[in-house]
Amino acid sequence: MKKTICNFSEIAPLKKVLMHRPGDEFLNLTPNTLERLLFDDIPYLKIAQQEHDAYANALRSEGVEVVYLTDLVAEAIENGGKTVRKKFLEQFIAEAGVTSPKVVKHCYDFLNAIKDTRDMVKKCIAGIDISELKKLGSVSGFYATRDTGRMIIDPIPNLYFQRDPMATIGNGATLHKMWSVTRTRESIFMEYVYKYHPFYDDIKLYYDREEPYCIEGGDIQVLSSEVVAIGISQRTEPDAIADFAKRLFKDKNNKFKYVLAIDIPDERSFMHLDTVMTQVDVDKFAVQDAIMDISTIYEITAGRGGEIEIVEIHQSLQKVLEKYLHLNKVELIKCGNGKRIDAEREQWSDGVNLLCVRPGVVMAYDRNFVTNQTLKKHGIKVIEIPSSELSRGRGGSHCMSMALVREEA
Repeated sequence: MKKTICNFSEIAPLKKVLMHRPGDEFLNLTPNTLERLLFDDIPYLKIAQQEHDAYANALRSEGVEVVYLTDLVAEAIENGGKTVRKKFLEQFIAEAGVTSPKVVKHCYDFLNAIKDTRDMVKKCIAGIDISELKKLGSVSGFYATRDTGRMIIDPIPNLYFQRDPMATIGNGATLHKMWSVTRTRESIFMEYVYKYHPFYDDIKLYYDREEPYCIEGGDIQVLSSEVVAIGISQRTEPDAIADFAKRLFKDKNNKFKYVLAIDIPDERSFMHLDTVMTQVDVDKFAVQDAIMDISTIYEITAGRGGEIEIVEIHQSLQKVLEKYLHLNKVELIKCGNGKRIDAEREQWSDGVNLLCVRPGVVMAYDRNFVTNQTLKKHGIKVIEIPSSELSRGRGGSHCMSMALVREEA
């Protein structure tokens, strides 16, 4: 098996990361569609791209190779040829909810006419409105009389959070059934990478997007070669965690012994585990204060006959982390330095949603100045990235990245 994925830690030196640069999908956000598309505001695309580029360049300056989703998907489709291109477009249009045979054909012809595969993929992400089809004269009948500006295919604005549609665990990965219908199509893209990209077409999958239960990557953290932590959250169901754990333990090519399921509040501000906890050093975690008091933790281990055993752990988060990471002491660094107003404000803009590029070095939004200063006082090097527009989507540096390769400890 080609080791094109290697992720046994949240803090080991990061070598390769997957990202998606925001595109025209932001331009198709409107006040009327914000709630449905899971946004609280409309980011200014030009500045959002500048901020995203600054983040990518900061990673490169730390020796990290940045690869973009649209490039991988385009390479996979081109590797598969015309048949795969046709299959991708048909599947994408169907999952976008287009059912009228005539409109399906209009959308297919419109997208297939985009010769450059990368541009075609970007257009799928951006969405299609009626006016674009009308310009090509490809709409007739009822749809030709509809007002312009009506989206035939919705944009996918959350895709710049590459942490969620998939995850990398050890030398394998997961593809996710997303919690919201709005985000369901996000995992299509990596599905085609894992099927048709010559570098990734033999990756072991521990979960697939066709599964019945929802799971999202922001809830998955690989704490060591023995331990995977997963949040039971608004967007990740217990049954999904159980099915994932069964498959993970069956794979004899890894040494994972434990899945720790951490039950967090079912609230938007606690959307995923990584919005309330991320590891920043060997023995340090950035946390939202509330998680230390209200979380229930379960130990999942391999049972007999391919089943799993689940035991509730009656210890604090700190004690659990110390035990399973074999550490004498774990330091929990509080968002906003533990002050309520600062913590609530900066947790909303993902103050503890941090990407560790190597032990003790993290990427963080510059706007969370109280939390950043607190991290520095605890010996963490904080590389600050601009965040006025990116933060409007409710996700930080951890959300915007997916580690493909880290050094093995």
